[in-house]
Amino acid sequence: MSAARPWSAAESAALLRVPTADDDKYSRGVVGLRTGSEEYPGAAVLGVEAAWRTGVGMVRYLGPRRAADLVLHRRPETVTADGRVQAWVVGSGTSAQTRTAAETSAVRTLLAGEVPVVVDAGALDLVPSAPAGASTRLVLTPHDREHTALRRRLGRDEQPDREAAAADTATATGAVVLLKGGTTLIAAPGTGAPALRSVTSGVGWLATAGTGDVLAGVLGALLSAYPDRPADAAATAAWLHGRAGALASERHGGGPIVALDVAHAVASVVGQLVSDR
Repeated sequence: MSAARPWSAAESAALLRVPTADDDKYSRGVVGLRTGSEEYPGAAVLGVEAAWRTGVGMVRYLGPRRAADLVLHRRPETVTADGRVQAWVVGSGTSAQTRTAAETSAVRTLLAGEVPVVVDAGALDLVPSAPAGASTRLVLTPHDREHTALRRRLGRDEQPDREAAAADTATATGAVVLLKGGTTLIAAPGTGAPALRSVTSGVGWLATAGTGDVLAGVLGALLSAYPDRPADAAATAAWLHGRAGALASERHGGGPIVALDVAHAVASVVGQLVSDR
């Protein structure tokens, strides 16, 4: 029997806040993305698009020139200069094998900082060496194969049960773990057994290239607005992502989707949630 509690639409809606006349771009949240690479520049575009569609006040992008040019072509409102942020997204569309020493140093600095960080894909290998205490500000977003590799680096035993493995990784790192899959699990460390939540997308078409980059962007946007609620932000991001995938497929008659379809649909899902609240 599953120990994970399903995360609901109502809980997702409760986390979202509609801007008021007193808000500005900074009060709504500023997320920074250090994502993409020369090999995979599209990951930067997808994450930035998703962050904007989630309702963040500003998106900063720092990355390779080719990726930055593509980001600005798609989303010219994106800021490509360094500056203050309330959350970071790192690792999407990058590889530990091709990452430069300078990039490794930059990501390590972010992991050791005071700002929450979504750690995706090519940056997960740096988690075991993050400074003590820093992991409490991290949200890790591996899929199953990445999770297995991360657990090996942490020196954890093989654990075939996904829920038990996610909970154990959260305990071992002190970070929130969002384990991606047909059923996504969110494990948050605590004083006792980690709290487990689950989100089932309901649409298999989400198993396609780039949708993980979209999820990272959505999560980064929510984390910038709610830095003190990382587990809630992670669960809500997974719910929005799953519903956006389903909505995108519905717009194609129930057929296949691409990652940019999902990113584009996020705004409609947010709108539905806040309208129904």
